[in-house]
Amino acid sequence: MVVKNVCCIGAGYVGGPTCSVIAWKCPDIRVHVVDKSEMRIKQWNSDKLPIYEPGLEDVVRECRGRNLFFSNNIETAIKDADLIFISVNTPTKTYGIGKGRAADLKHIEMCARKIAEVAEGDKIVVEKSTVPVRAAESITHILSANTKPGVSFQILSNPEFLAEGTAIENLLNPDRVLIGGEESEAGAAAVAELTWIYNHWVPSEKIITLSTWSSELSKLASNAFLAQRVSSINAISALCEATGADVTQVASAVGQDSRIGSKFLTASVGFGGSCFQKDLLNLVYIAECVNLPEVAMYWQQVTDMNVYQRTRFAKRIVECLFNTVTDKTLAVFGFAFKKNTGDTRESPAIYVCSHLLEEGARLNIYDPKVERSQIEYDLTSAAVTNEPERIKKLVQIFDDPYEVVKDAHAIVVLTEWDEFKTYDFKKMHEVMKKPAFVFDGRKILDHEALIKLGFHTETIGKRFTRNCLLRSSGEHYPAFSWTP
Repeated sequence: MVVKNVCCIGAGYVGGPTCSVIAWKCPDIRVHVVDKSEMRIKQWNSDKLPIYEPGLEDVVRECRGRNLFFSNNIETAIKDADLIFISVNTPTKTYGIGKGRAADLKHIEMCARKIAEVAEGDKIVVEKSTVPVRAAESITHILSANTKPGVSFQILSNPEFLAEGTAIENLLNPDRVLIGGEESEAGAAAVAELTWIYNHWVPSEKIITLSTWSSELSKLASNAFLAQRVSSINAISALCEATGADVTQVASAVGQDSRIGSKFLTASVGFGGSCFQKDLLNLVYIAECVNLPEVAMYWQQVTDMNVYQRTRFAKRIVECLFNTVTDKTLAVFGFAFKKNTGDTRESPAIYVCSHLLEEGARLNIYDPKVERSQIEYDLTSAAVTNEPERIKKLVQIFDDPYEVVKDAHAIVVLTEWDEFKTYDFKKMHEVMKKPAFVFDGRKILDHEALIKLGFHTETIGKRFTRNCLLRSSGEHYPAFSWTP
């Protein structure tokens, strides 16, 4: 088989960018991205794409209509394809066995059944979605049980390692590409076909072939290791605040060790996004299912620490604001889970804001990329509150950061957008209630400069001795001393 037509089922954060880059780098291959959502497909065919990624718009604009197509015609795309990516959502289950931990594979199964139903020739089916170990085996069983005469399938695992905000760069210059396949002659041939596609721009030494199950577990393990580093430095940040140490200095010292390295050692309000939390819980559930409770508890602690960090930050805001935020206006800078993306899935901002709203705070929110409707949905969904109408009255969303801070008691930074570092905080301080506070949950601002301007400044992993705020007990909070 020579792959001439590629179909991707799922036009989301993975399928859209991945197949856009494939179309860009493989002009002789026709790439068809399909999805059930008519609105999403209309957005992919418009000037305003459904997701924001630096560089994505340029790639889509160059290829769309040439060899890159977006449509709702799923059956035709499957029939025409030589190779099919399954790139649909695999959320954490909210019901039944494994609720709150196991991955919900209903969309994967629906794709497999649809492929078996309409396929008229041999197909290579590639699981691109993050899935639990041995999910490819389930896909194989479904396809085998429904295969028509003269049709055969090969199932590959090709997990994505995209970081939102740098997805195009990750696709163009990957650290590695994993391709897992059946250890047979037919499996090796299928792996070779997918390898050929990537070889259009990825050097062979960066393409790693392995068993299907090793490939699936490698994805979960990679995200678990990254999340573990975030939770580890966040745990140290709590110690730093209690002892007077500076977590930035500690992280720098630790990161100088070549065995450890400096990446993912920036303390913050916590990790978010669609992958870390989901993959950690998936790993916990798998460990429990194979009777490894100690392994499950180990990885559970990583996500527990993340919950603790964002809760601890929210409580610190309340404590510093004289133990009450009721009817106080807080200016929230950032709602996306990280900079350079409009994605809010599992964003720490949702949980910090929800905690503050529960305390009765009024929130003025600004984010340069997140849509107003998304912020409203996240803060009023049933998973977050049972009082959506009350929340709507307490939240205002702005398009201008200087309007957000008017008459606000505090600024709360929850996303590390670069533009936040360029603001005129002197101008902001002038229109805020006094004393004016800054709570930097991403450690991106010039804290000494803010203190000189008159802000009471709080951040992760450090206490500023020049702040002069009294704790509720009456003692100066920054004062810390060891008792011999």
